Formats: sequence, structure tokens, C-alpha cells
Amino acid sequence: RQTHVLQVIFTNQNPPTGVCSPVFCGEWKASVVKDLDALISTCVVVPCSFTHPGGNLPTSRLRGIWHLKDKQDENIYHEDQSKILDNYKGRTRLLGELGQSNCTLEITDLAYDDDGPFCFRIEPVETEDNNPTTEKFSFVEDCVALNMELIPPTLTLPDPDTAIEGQPFTVTCSVAHTCPSRAPKLSWTGKHGQVREEHKDIRSGNWEIKSILAFVPKLKDNNTEITCKAEFFGQITSSRSVSLYVKHENVALSSENYNHIIVPVAAAA
Repeated sequence: RQTHVLQVIFTNQNPPTGVCSPVFCGEWKASVVKDLDALISTCVVVPCSFTHPGGNLPTSRLRGIWHLKDKQDENIYHEDQSKILDNYKGRTRLLGELGQSNCTLEITDLAYDDDGPFCFRIEPVETEDNNPTTEKFSFVEDCVALNMELIPPTLTLPDPDTAIEGQPFTVTCSVAHTCPSRAPKLSWTGKHGQVREEHKDIRSGNWEIKSILAFVPKLKDNNTEITCKAEFFGQITSSRSVSLYVKHENVALSSENYNHIIVPVAAAA
């Protein structure tokens, strides 16, 4: 996924009305993920950050808005719920603090027509009455577009090495997603054991959840199937299976020590 850095520069010569005034004109930059694959019914997090001249401003002095690219008065996120399009009310929120230059957006309960493009706008506000000033900085040259997916992402479940009877063994399953607040749930069938989970940010609006199944195999487990299942929000599921092969402990030891066996040879008469 590409991250596009958009630089917006206005001069004090006849600035566009409602966009910039000489007081705040300068070099503003925003970094927004350009496109993301998103699974319908789950959620997506759009990483966004910005910088501006003149030092940091507190969150109370800033208002962040996300809107449709071609219709800047149609908001999908606004701190005033009455100014949000009806089909986005209750489904969007900012995850970061504007005072820390974080404009990251979350959209939940994704539908097929939530593809965007969506753009970010920042508005300084008056501290006394919380009304916006005339300065508005919209980053509309490059906005985020969502590629809506009906089929969940494929799980990663490598074929395991051959296990040895009675010795600890692990199998690892992972899947990428865009919804850390509603991460998919991984579960195992075919074998019981201790399960450990890891969750990490793999950048650009994507996360990975990993499940590690640890157990001690028995010989009767040979040629059995282990299945990893991912359940995404909205009851969408995906699964993948691998076969388990188990060696008898004595066979494994004999194989390892094969090169150390000395076979006596009878001397010729």
C-alpha cells in the first residue's frame, strides 16, 4: 500500500475564500494512506498525520473533518454528529489527537458503497466559542480509496515439519486485517493444546494476528488434519488445514544416530 505525502502551499495573494488566509498561510503537509483493501462488515483504520507551520496547536484549537472528495460539504466524520451524512453516523471516529498531528480515521460496519474516496480537512477554531475561523486546509489532491472485499483474506498456515512422538511441537497460523478494534478471532480444530496469540501493526493500515498452537504429539496423531479458522466481525469466516505427520520416538533416534553405528565385519580366514 502506498502512503502519499501531500504538500499544500498557499500564498497571501488572493487566497481562495474559505481555504486560507494570510495569517495561517504557509506550508502544510498531510500523510495519508492512498488505498486500502477492506472487508465488508468489518472496519478499516486509515492512517493519517499532518504538520503545519508555527508550532503545535492544542486539540481544542483544531477541528478535523473527513468528507467525500467531490462533495466537501458531505462529511463522513465531524465532531458534530448532526453534520455527518446519515449513513455514516455512529460509524466513524478519529483515533488520534489532532493536537499531536494525528488525524487517523476509523470506519466500522463497512458496506459495499463505503469505497470513497475520502479526504481530510483541518480547521483552526476560536477558543472562546469553538466556532471555526476562516482558515480551512483541505487535502483533496490525494484521498484514500477503499477496495471493498467480499472474500476474507487468505490465512497463512505453513506445512509443519515432521513431529516426533512425545516432543513439544508448534503450529503457527496468521492472517492480515484492517480492523484492530474488531480483530478476527483465530481458533484451532483437530488438535488441542496451549494457544498463544500475537498482534502487530504491519504498517500502512494493516495488522496481523498470529496464533501459535503448542502441544505434545502422539503416534496416533500421525496423518491427522489440523485446521485454523478465522472469524471476522460480521460472521465472515476463512479456514485452512494442514496434515500432521508424527514419527515414532525410537525411529527418530535411530535415524539421527545412523552415522554412528559400527557394523562389525568378519575377518577373512
